[in-house]
Amino acid sequence: MRSVKRTVDTTDPRREVWREGLGVAIATSAYGISFGALAVASGLDVWQTCVLSLLMFTGGSQFAFVGVFAAGGVAALPAAIASAGLLGVRNLAYGMRMSPVIGSGFRRRAAATHFTIDESTAVAISQDDPRLARLGFWVTGIGIFLGWNATTLVGALLGDILGDPRQWGLDAAAAAAFLALLWPRLRRRQAVVVGVAAAVVAASLTPALMPGLPVLVAALVAIVVGWFDWFGREAVA
Repeated sequence: MRSVKRTVDTTDPRREVWREGLGVAIATSAYGISFGALAVASGLDVWQTCVLSLLMFTGGSQFAFVGVFAAGGVAALPAAIASAGLLGVRNLAYGMRMSPVIGSGFRRRAAATHFTIDESTAVAISQDDPRLARLGFWVTGIGIFLGWNATTLVGALLGDILGDPRQWGLDAAAAAAFLALLWPRLRRRQAVVVGVAAAVVAASLTPALMPGLPVLVAALVAIVVGWFDWFGREAVA
């Protein structure tokens, strides 16, 4: 009688989650160097740049803040804050999705609030086991927080040394970073329509309004289209 050899999967799922979370953290943290350099180039000092990463800690909002502030200076500060706030609203939706994963307890939920970002949510919801989802959330969130703040400091110091950002093309890095974040999401007709319409609105209003306001008006386009779900059913081939 032949003996049947069975292959036993000895892979530790917790180790796999750690590997996935840390991999995402390392890749995401690299963007912190660009943010640090751009923030200093826009007029913030090293200390202000680091505090912004510590307290705001959401890459899209931080790039939006720096981009608007660089264009209009102190006069555009309210618009910069509003732009960053609009992009940060998505984290509220992430918080509702992560609530059952995090579990009960005021301290735990309060701590999780700061680490609820795109990447930590994505790693968490990709896990089938609730315990692994919780582990993925904390590993990714804390890993990115530590890495992002470290690379922000590095970028701020380098940006302060480099001098004029236009000599190195850093003045266009914010737009390039936004395009890199936007491009993978252009999979549906609605996203394409929103992107084109918002760009047209912002470009048309730029000569007439103070820096930052065209971005806010363009954001209303996305809100209206999303609210009424226009062009939301057909996918781009």
